Amino acid sequence: MAKIERFEDIEAWKEARKLARDIYEVTRRGGFRQDRDLQDQLRRAAVSVMANIAEGFDAGSTQEFQRFLLYALRSSSEVQSHLYVALDQGYLDDKWFALLYDRSRSVKNLIGGFRRYLRSATLARSGSRTSTSTARLESRTGNR
Repeated sequence: MAKIERFEDIEAWKEARKLARDIYEVTRRGGFRQDRDLQDQLRRAAVSVMANIAEGFDAGSTQEFQRFLLYALRSSSEVQSHLYVALDQGYLDDKWFALLYDRSRSVKNLIGGFRRYLRSATLARSGSRTSTSTARLESRTGNR
């Protein structure tokens, strides 16, 4: 795994940023302009994915980080659900729906993989006397 020194280095955050950018782009047009509630919900869910990854990175422990990654995963699912509403209302065409849904799925896969990595790194260290804060720092920097 590449060295992670700041939340911007996390691949899931980078992909979530692309998702939020695309959500904002598509919700500026068409029926979204009249359906401010759905526009707002979709935007908030997409931003929440990024924000929870960033906030979790600066949480006090790996366990806390895992919890925020789970929130980000749930927000990605919320984005996917809202995309169906937008599709059904005719606000999205099939092309945009597929692009955004696939990007959201990619974010979820990256978050899931990162959660598994953190869990395995924590379990591998649990047999040693490494403190939680040291393990967290090591997981960020890629040092072992």
